[in-house]
Order: sequence, then C-alpha cells, then structure tokens
Amino acid sequence: MSCDVDIEKRLADFTLNVRFSIDRPHEILALLGPSGCGKSMTLKCVAGVERPDRGRIALDGHVLFDSSLGIDLPPQQRRVGYLFQSYALFPHMSVWQNVMAGAVGATRAEREYRARAQLSAMRLEGLEHRMPAELSGGQQQRCAMARILANEPDLILLDEPFSALDGYLRWQLELELSDVLHDFPGGAVYVSHNRDEVYRLCDSVCVLSGGRSELKRGVREMFTAPTSLAAALISGCKNVSHAEVRGASLVRCSDWGVSLRTSSACSQDVSYVGIRAHYFTAYRVSEQDVPAENVIACIVDRVIESTFSVIVMVKTPGGAAIRYECGKDRWKSLASPQRLLLYVAPENVMPLVDGVGGTALTAGEEDHRA
Repeated sequence: MSCDVDIEKRLADFTLNVRFSIDRPHEILALLGPSGCGKSMTLKCVAGVERPDRGRIALDGHVLFDSSLGIDLPPQQRRVGYLFQSYALFPHMSVWQNVMAGAVGATRAEREYRARAQLSAMRLEGLEHRMPAELSGGQQQRCAMARILANEPDLILLDEPFSALDGYLRWQLELELSDVLHDFPGGAVYVSHNRDEVYRLCDSVCVLSGGRSELKRGVREMFTAPTSLAAALISGCKNVSHAEVRGASLVRCSDWGVSLRTSSACSQDVSYVGIRAHYFTAYRVSEQDVPAENVIACIVDRVIESTFSVIVMVKTPGGAAIRYECGKDRWKSLASPQRLLLYVAPENVMPLVDGVGGTALTAGEEDHRA
C-alpha cells in the first residue's frame, strides 16, 4: 500500500504546501498541527472535495490528481473514505440506507452483503431503521465508519473524529477506532491537534505549521526528539528560549540568561532550545550535591497544584519564566522554597530550528491554539 501527496494550494492567509507519503499497509499517519494550519484542507484535497493549485496525489500508483497532466479524478473514483468531523450522514436516510449508499458501484446483492457485514462489525444491529437524529454521537460515528468501509476503500481519511465528543464516550470510541484502523488493510491519514490522541493511535506523524509540512517521522521519535520549534511546541514542550550556538554542543539561551550543554550536535541552523517541564531536577540552594553545569538559578513565582502533580512557575536570570513540573511528594520534600536550582541533563536539552519555512509559534500561542 502506498500513498504519495505533494500539493500546493493558495488560501486566504497563506499558501498550503504539503508533502507526505504512506508506504506500508496498516500505517496510520497523523497530520499534527494547531487549528488553522491547513490539516483539514489537505484531507479535502486528497479526497477530491477541494482541488489543489499544483502538485500530484497518487494512491497505489494510481494517479488521483496531477496538475501537470490535467488529471483530477472525482471523489467517487478515488477509493478514499473520508470521515468528516460532523460524520455527514444523510439525515433523510436510515442507518441501513446510509451504509448501503457507501457501497458505490456494487450490485444490489453485494451492497446488502457489505452493509450487513459492516453493521455487524460496528455493532449497529437493531438500529438499522433509525434515522441519524435518533442516534447518539458514538452511534453516528460508527454508522459513518460502516458507510466508509462498505465502499472497500484503499485509504481512510479521519478529520478530528472525536472533536464533538467528551469524557468516557470519547475514550471508548478511541479504543474502538484503534481496533478498526489496525485491522484495516489499507492506510489512514489522521488529522488532529490533540497530541495525546496522535501518540496513542498513530504510527507516523507529519507536523504542519503555517501551511507547510515537515518530514514524516515516527511518532515516538518526534515526541522524544523534536528537531524544530513547531514540532516541539505541538508535542507539548512548555519551555522554549531563543538560543545561539557557542560550540558543537553548547548553546547560549538568551531568554533564560544561561548557557546549556546538549548531547546533540548543534548545527548553525539552531536558533531555539526546548526543555520539557518534567525534565528538570530541582535542588534547594543550600544543597551540596548540585551538578556543576546545566543549572539554572531561579526564583519561585507561582505554585499551582493540579490533581496528581505540582506546576511551579519560576523566573530565570534572563527574565523569562520556566515551567517546572514534579510530583506532590517531591515538591513537599523541597519544603516550598523561594529559590530553586533547576538542573537539566544534556540529553534533555533539545536544540531546535525555527519552525517550518520560517514560521514560528510562541509557547503561549501553541497552548491557546492547541
């Protein structure tokens, strides 16, 4: 199974420029980025709902779109299933009729066979004659997925499938969808700005920022070692400073007023450093066994107690704030100090290049938008 996407489309605020590929069966690729970065538009272009201005889209060697060759197949000929945020069920059709409508081009007998099989697989037996308005949110999603699978697509596109759901139902449907996708013989593209969903459900990820895509990476690789500012922020990094490379593994973090050593080689393209809030080790100023380097002397500004942890906002010598997170027992053992020494191991200092195509978000913008 293979899917290759390389497209460009002019939008009101920016030009969408996306390139990615799926190159093995069962692969679930995430398009991860803040709201408004072009994720949903990318899916619409792959599905044939929107037309790119330039580029090429191919599925298993079959060209769906090629601007240079004048190829632009209609959605019905693309063998692509699209799960919309709103599920887009036909409101005047029953569950049975909706699923039957998905088996485009099949005989009546084949459509009925596929409908029965998918209704059973999605646990919708007994609901065949209900209308979409009579279904719960979870039932609507399963009905929409049954309709997609009845068409036997080669690729499934999922656009924020849990955005309208909350709490326990959302978690249950995520588990069910995970089983469906990993049993599906083709590939899937999963759009989300929720990093936790992406980490749990997907195999690979392509980060979008300002309409431009980064190179595809393994999900765990991207979360463990992001290489760009955009990837670090969207993966949940709360602490970012402008940085200047001072040596192969030394960076001056101007916002924090310190120099830090990193275990990663720093190219001259590095202009930021990121540190996750739970990567720090905190020491009291009076302690004797504080490491000799990679220590930031901080003033405690605010302590916020959450359900299972403590968030400590501190001021650094450079003036910028740092967020430190630890367990409640650890904070209690520090005896609520006014000053802290925060140590970070070199392997946890992340050198970052500036976003994608020069587009950068601040940590505050990432929190607000994601």
